[in-house]
Amino acid sequence: MTQPAAAPAADELDEAAFGRLKDEIAAYVAAEGEAWTRRIEDERAVPPALREELHERGYLGLAAPRAYGGQGIPFSRYLELLELFSMSHASLRMIVHVANGVWRAVDQFATPEQRDRFVLPAITGDGVVAFTLTEPTAGTGADLRCTVQREGDTYYLSGEKHLITFGLSCDRWLLFARLAGTQGSEGTVALMVERDTPGVRAIDMGESMGVRGTDHAHLVFDRAPVPVANRLGEEGRGLEVAFGGFLTPSRIAVGITCVGLARRAQELSIAHAKERVTFGKPLAGRQAIAFAIAENAADIEAARQLVLHSARRWEAGAPEAATLSSMAKLTAVDMLTRVTDKALQVHGGVGFWNSQAIERVYRDARAQRFEEGTNEIQKTIIARDVLAAGGAS
Repeated sequence: MTQPAAAPAADELDEAAFGRLKDEIAAYVAAEGEAWTRRIEDERAVPPALREELHERGYLGLAAPRAYGGQGIPFSRYLELLELFSMSHASLRMIVHVANGVWRAVDQFATPEQRDRFVLPAITGDGVVAFTLTEPTAGTGADLRCTVQREGDTYYLSGEKHLITFGLSCDRWLLFARLAGTQGSEGTVALMVERDTPGVRAIDMGESMGVRGTDHAHLVFDRAPVPVANRLGEEGRGLEVAFGGFLTPSRIAVGITCVGLARRAQELSIAHAKERVTFGKPLAGRQAIAFAIAENAADIEAARQLVLHSARRWEAGAPEAATLSSMAKLTAVDMLTRVTDKALQVHGGVGFWNSQAIERVYRDARAQRFEEGTNEIQKTIIARDVLAAGGAS
């Protein structure tokens, strides 16, 4: 049985250079990031120039090894940078997050030839890959309904996917299906499907409440031909590609994006509390407001530490990493809900208008509660593993 390739060794981190990069990204988010935010909200679309700019700055290959054309930043340290990007528009953050993560899922089972065709272009910016798991008529994971039938060296793919981020603007879909007639994880396959494959309809799902500008697709496959050579790993191991290679680290990464967006909400609420005067006194001087801001600060830091702990355990290959990733995502999402709600309340009624930055932050935050699995899915995973362990720690 073919084993997944060992992850490339982490490059040595130059702390001084990392510090400069961190300062650079913080400045970019505060300046160019705010300009892109206004443009995306006005145009209701992500201009192609944004992805090009992020690529030119090297921001789409931060976490990939230098041998692959990336910057070789270890995952747990990369999260410090993703936290900063997450203080900007959600669509900007989404581009950085997906580009720095999806290559990993492909790479772990890729042959050398597949690495050249699929992994390196995703890192260099020459090919956008969309993670394609969710289906309109099934749950997440082993409940896959998309099927393939093999005829010689070709799979014929049938079924539907939806809520696929970058599903319209990508070059390839990293898609998960099952051999017709199989159940559970048996027979699952991971396929790289080219965007121009015959027999595929990609339907725009329209504008969402938050994360405006990022396209989401509903995909319909009618015996779409996919070369067997585009399969990652062996038949029956598709979900290993999905969960171990992408969803576990991606859930951790989503956790840090919640921290970053919560930080932005906190910044906005502090600024407003200092500026807004009622009855001759700034809001910041009122105990109810000060306590809300204090609670938010503690909430943000607690979530950050759990997320970073989860990242370090995943880097170490710890068996509890998958459960920790669900814990981190669940905790961070709940934190973000509380923080943005209080931040909006600090603004009072004016925060409800789209002329205020907190209005967009509040909308974007709601999407995090189902990105990479709903809170209910995370609770199911955690409960299953905790109950199986019988209370052992």
